[in-house]
Parts: sequence; C-alpha cells; structure tokens
Amino acid sequence: MYFKNNYDDIKNIAEKIYYQPELGYKEENTKQTIVDYLTAINPDINMNHFSTTGFRTTLGNENAEVNIAFIAELDAVYAPSHMYADEDTGAAHNCGHYTQVAIALSLYNYLYQSKAYKDLTYKFTFVFVPAEEYLDLEFREELMSQKKISHYGGKPEAMKLGVFDDIDIGICVHAIGGEFSKRTIEINCDLAGFLYKKYRFKGKATHAGFDPFSSINAYNISTLFNTAVGLSRQQLRDEENVRINPIVMDSDMSTNVIPNHITVGTDLRTKSVDYMKEVASKLDVAAKGSAIALNGEVDTKTQMGYLPFIQDRYLSEFVQQAFHDNNEIEQIWNNNAISAAGDIGDLSYMIPCIQIGYSGFTGTIHGDDFIDIDPEFIYEIFPRFLSQVIEKIDGNIDMSRMYRRTYQDYMEVIQNIVKDTDQI
Repeated sequence: MYFKNNYDDIKNIAEKIYYQPELGYKEENTKQTIVDYLTAINPDINMNHFSTTGFRTTLGNENAEVNIAFIAELDAVYAPSHMYADEDTGAAHNCGHYTQVAIALSLYNYLYQSKAYKDLTYKFTFVFVPAEEYLDLEFREELMSQKKISHYGGKPEAMKLGVFDDIDIGICVHAIGGEFSKRTIEINCDLAGFLYKKYRFKGKATHAGFDPFSSINAYNISTLFNTAVGLSRQQLRDEENVRINPIVMDSDMSTNVIPNHITVGTDLRTKSVDYMKEVASKLDVAAKGSAIALNGEVDTKTQMGYLPFIQDRYLSEFVQQAFHDNNEIEQIWNNNAISAAGDIGDLSYMIPCIQIGYSGFTGTIHGDDFIDIDPEFIYEIFPRFLSQVIEKIDGNIDMSRMYRRTYQDYMEVIQNIVKDTDQI
C-alpha cells in the first residue's frame, strides 16, 4: 500500500519539476524540491553534495560489503519550442528525467517508511546527478574556466569527485520514447557513444562579382565535405548504428564576398569505441581531401562526448525474473540497441550498470509534445516493480561477475580516443 498511498504526493512532485525545468548544473529548484521531500520523510537524513546541484544519500547497513546506486537525472533539455518550455531559459522536460526523480522518491519513501532497507544485505544509495544532457556547453565551459567542474556530463564529473568510488552497481531508469498499447518495460537497450568533430575550412576572400577568380571559397569546401560524407555512408556498417549530422556552426558571410572561413560541426555516434575512431578518421580524411581539392585548408578539433553503453546482461536477469513474477506489467522489450547516448555509458566503464526503460508517454522524446499519459504506471506500478527487482537482487549477486575500474582508467580511454582521432 505504500506506493498507492504515496501516489498523489509523488505525482505532484513530478508535475512541479516538469513545469519548472532547469538545464544542467543549474537545477537549484529541482534539487530543493527533492531535498524538501526527503527531509520531510526522514528528518535525520544525511546527504552528501557534489558538483553544484548533485547529491547522494544512503539507506542500509553501513557495514554491508555491497553498495548499489539508484541514479536519477535532474536536468531538462534545451527545447524552447516545447509546449511547456521555460520562457527565459528554453529548458523543457521532454526527456522524462522529471519522472526518474519521482520514481526515485517513491522508492526511497517505500524503503524508509516500511523499514525494508533494514532487511537488505547491501547498502542502497540514491544518487541525484545533474547535467546528463550534453548541451548548454558555453555555460559549462565557463564553469570549467572557474574550476567548478571538469566534465560536461554530470556522471563523469561525479566519477572524478569520487561519488561512485564505493558503489558496486549502478541502476538507472529511463522513459521509452513512443506510445505503447500495453504497459511496457525494457531491458538491455544499448546506447551509442559519441564525439564531436569541428572542421574550420579556410579559404581566401575576394569580391564575389569583381574578382571571384582568385578566391578560395570556404563555403564550397564545406559543401564538398558534406557531399563526401553523404557518399561515404554506404561504407559504414549497419550493425554499428552510425549517425553523422554535419551542420554549419557559423555563417558570417555576405553575398558579395567570397567566404574565407566556415566551421562545420558534427556529432559522430557509434556502438563501439574502435569503430568511432575508424569513422572519425574517415571524416578527417574527407575534410582534408575537400580542402585540398579546392586549394583551401582545414583545422580539425575533436571533443569527446560519452562512451557507448553496453548494459550488464547478468544484472538484467534479475529484472527479467521480477517481470515474470509480476502481474501488473504486460510487456517486456529486450536487446534493442539505439543511437541515442547518455553518460551512463561513461559510468558503465567504471562499474556494471543497467538502465530499465518504462512506457507511459506520448509525443516524441525530445520533441515539442512530449508528456506522460499513464501516471499511475509511472509513479505507482513501476516503482513497486523496482522494489521487486531489489528483492530479487538481495543476497543473490555473484560479485565475481562484477568489475571495477578507476577514474584514471576512464580518463586514459577518453584521452586516447581524442588523441587517436586527431592524428590525420
């Protein structure tokens, strides 16, 4: 009855966050809403704060050898045309993070009020992480210049700060895009990794009418590059779910002057790091070749995004067991890879992680019309299901199948990706 009795409060919190969206590392109101709720439940709660708006709190025996994290993301997307976007910031909750937070609070309420956490053989740590969405980068670069953060993404920043050093397993949940006729969960949905490439094509400016003959048209070079990218797509492996999206980053041009510079940026998404490096090298060759073909030059810059996320299949078995014992959720999806990305991929390099998907929405995820339509499922039934997953895991984890890498290991991988893709 805990989930049913707490349903209205949880739904109200979710709606409050939904209608007050905030971008990453700026989630002050969101954080305060969560803190107020948790403190009302547990006045003696102990919270550890990190990276502007992040914090964590633990339930369970402090002497337990295993610590499992339930991770919720605080931030919204930049989507100023969304029907409920913030008029000043353009932030909108069209990725479903507001429901993650509500689900985490429902689960905390159950574990604490029922005292079920006292029976667990492991510690259960709730981690509320800022800045999962990779955007608003100028603001984050300013934070970096002030030495307030070191990473664009909230989970890598938390990794650097040691937030996950005592965590053995990470569990996250996420909205599934699209509408479903049946209440559905999803497991083993792998995500792509991505990096950014920026190409600054350089030419020679002249009067477009009087003397185009001695010019070197940087815009034409970028057009040739875009053509090369399009023609090269047939060489890219289908199973790697490659996504490339070149856009013009600056366009300081006049119709009567041949442009002498233009910057093209693209993200590059793949399922594996090795293939990311391979395709990045092909893009660099296309950029360099396009510049040479039209007597221009190109400067190349690589910026790492997030690592691919390969879900831990062993941990997902406990979710599948709970689903088979559950009579409230009708359908389970399994082993669907998509080209979306998330910084859960970075954390999964360090410790084993799973991300459980849940239906209950309408509209396009990250679209202008995204909103939940089945709050009973999202805020009552699904959290109750997660409590059943927790019961399945308790005392049954084979720790020999777990792994741990350090933040330093992670940074070596990231630095090598950027280094290897800047060799052309």
